[in-house]
Amino acid sequence: QVQLVESGGGLVQAGGSLRLSCAASGSSRSIIAMGWHRQAPGKQRELVASITSGGSTNYADSVKGRFTISRDNAKNTVYLQMNSLKPEDTAVYYCSAANLLKDYWGQGTQVTVSS
Repeated sequence: QVQLVESGGGLVQAGGSLRLSCAASGSSRSIIAMGWHRQAPGKQRELVASITSGGSTNYADSVKGRFTISRDNAKNTVYLQMNSLKPEDTAVYYCSAANLLKDYWGQGTQVTVSS
């Protein structure tokens, strides 16, 4: 089992920045990829960014150039640096982790961007 704990959400004005963190514990050595998803009210959950254990990254088109995902393997922690935030980035952000058997999810952290 893998446990994920997110932190760093909050309220920010448009154009501002936030940094989300997600710490993995448990069977974290089995993790092959981690990522961030988000879900806005009335919308489906969508992938924001992902990073493999080897460091390969993938971003949604809507956040390219503004968000950066990174990973500290020694701390089993993944980060999402969010710059130039827009009101449409408002959502609950969920951390995810995947091994060969299943996907794991954090409890979610609210990000609200005011205009």
